[in-house]
Amino acid sequence: MSLAAYCVICCRRMGTSTSPPKSSTYWRDIRNIIKFTGSLILGGSLFITYEVLALKKSLTLDTQVVEREKMKSYIYVHTVSLDKTENHGITYQARKELHKAVRKVLATSARMFRGPFADTFSTVDIEDHDCAVWLLLRKSRSDDRAARLQAVQEMSEAHHWHDYQYRIIAQACDMRTLTGLARSKESDLRFFLRPPPLPSLKEDSSTEEELRHLLASLPQTDLDECIQCFTALALSESSQSLAAQKGGLWCFGGNGLPYAESFGEVPSATVEMFCLEALVKHSEIPTHCDKIEANGGLQLLQRLYQLHKDCPKVQRNIMRILGNMALNEHLHSTIVRSGWVSILAEAIKSQHIMEASHAARTLANLDRETVPDKYQDGVYVLHPQHRTSQPIKADVLFIHGLMGAAFKTWRQQDNDQDLTEKVSEDETKYTTCWPKSWLARDCPALRIISVEYDTSLSDWRARCPTERKSIAFRSNELLRKLRAAGVGDRPVVWVSHSMGGLLVKKMLLEASKKPEMSTIINNTRGIIFYSVPHHGSHLAEYSVNIRYLLFPSLEVKELSKDSPALKTLQDDFLEFAKDKNFQVLSFVETLPTYIGSMIKLHVVPLESADLGLGDLIPVDVNHLNICKPKRKDTFLYQRTLQFIRDALAKDLEN
Repeated sequence: MSLAAYCVICCRRMGTSTSPPKSSTYWRDIRNIIKFTGSLILGGSLFITYEVLALKKSLTLDTQVVEREKMKSYIYVHTVSLDKTENHGITYQARKELHKAVRKVLATSARMFRGPFADTFSTVDIEDHDCAVWLLLRKSRSDDRAARLQAVQEMSEAHHWHDYQYRIIAQACDMRTLTGLARSKESDLRFFLRPPPLPSLKEDSSTEEELRHLLASLPQTDLDECIQCFTALALSESSQSLAAQKGGLWCFGGNGLPYAESFGEVPSATVEMFCLEALVKHSEIPTHCDKIEANGGLQLLQRLYQLHKDCPKVQRNIMRILGNMALNEHLHSTIVRSGWVSILAEAIKSQHIMEASHAARTLANLDRETVPDKYQDGVYVLHPQHRTSQPIKADVLFIHGLMGAAFKTWRQQDNDQDLTEKVSEDETKYTTCWPKSWLARDCPALRIISVEYDTSLSDWRARCPTERKSIAFRSNELLRKLRAAGVGDRPVVWVSHSMGGLLVKKMLLEASKKPEMSTIINNTRGIIFYSVPHHGSHLAEYSVNIRYLLFPSLEVKELSKDSPALKTLQDDFLEFAKDKNFQVLSFVETLPTYIGSMIKLHVVPLESADLGLGDLIPVDVNHLNICKPKRKDTFLYQRTLQFIRDALAKDLEN
């Protein structure tokens, strides 16, 4: 109104005023026009500004709705923060202003270098404080490998974000980034979406029946004899009691009977366990992995994993199958889409070493970005299990013995405490795997690998051909698996217990005959033998007195003192080790071992443990505890640690 009145007054003055001199009239008219135009522009600008501010104040726009419309394929989960001051306060405002400043700097630098600023964001209207999240996502898809690794590391170190920012990463990142986050030690579990809903079971069906159908759908011809035996037995079992009766004394994956004191116990097995054991064998064949995936095996295994949360053995076998499938890179995208990465990311953080190690193996096989090696069934990395900036300079390999296991063989010596209470204790006081808990801390530049293989004391109801159990066969199989894991590319120290030492000797002799394995020989720095029966053991001599050894297995027979194969192995290796100048340290037990309640036996006497090379140290323990230090400060562990450091001294210094 004031503007209109002013204009009318000016016009009237111009119309009623007397005619001034001609020269001054011209400039006066110009000034009036300028005043009029300027007033009009200024007043109009103020009016428009006022209306825009009033409109903005009266309207509330939910920007999240707009973002959801732009990205309808994403899943948004509403959560309410318990912190009322989360979106307010000095810290939040300072962070927001900092993000604004960073974005302006990046935009300015992009213009200076005549480059586009974040092409990914050019058509997406995002909040300034979310810019860093999207920049990290863009960086994680860079063509530069170093930039991708740096982006994943920065994501894993982010612990101050809001829930929705973690969800942005979870929904928008690619398979490579997701796997890297799962293998990062400090990653927040909010980076991982829950697995998608599992398909419903068929009507009048059960998980047990579905598992049988999956096993039956796999090829049954032209198979290894051992796989045929496992499959036939699994399909023939119809009840838990029948499975327990026909299972016999067996050690699945080295975990069945880890203690000699349990020889009198028969492990209980369910139908699912027998089917899973057969699937483990099938999953070692790449074409069968394709069949398992095509027939819904990933979803079925996930259902079983969730149903058997209270059965670690079932879960470990499922992890073994998944780890074998992850060896096939064309299945990686399917494994990730099925939701397994979120389960693995949680499992690798478990306090239970076996659970974490199985998950670490599968994730390492999925992570082609930083892990060039492939870990086949029975080869487990104890350290490092996560992505690390620590350079790895050498390998230490642990090989268990008869009826041993990759983890429990190397546990701390048992005491009177309940084992369930030990899991929650400080690992410096008790550990279920001292190479992972103690050695990894004392020598962080080492890659520590533990190997597992099946053994048995008896051929009673044996399911695999006898020749598969010979030291010669096992050594070639383990040698192939270890080379696939990159063993030989770095300096190596071997640590073995009982029959495992015989396998180490045979593996090194076999590697010396194969040019492609020559790096293993050239990089071997030393060997530790814990009560290895170089000249035989009394165990085979007492087989007739033990009800489970009425039909001693080939492993037991090969340990007899009059075994020609054992004598040949000893003579050949001693000459070979002297020629290569291997460093050797041997320990031997001095106390007898109780086998069940029937017999007390000195398994490996002093004379049998003497290789004829290196130091031989007697220790006042039995055969089971010779590789299980009582404490970290005991002589047994400290001498082992000293030998490893001395053997690798030059390599660790570089």
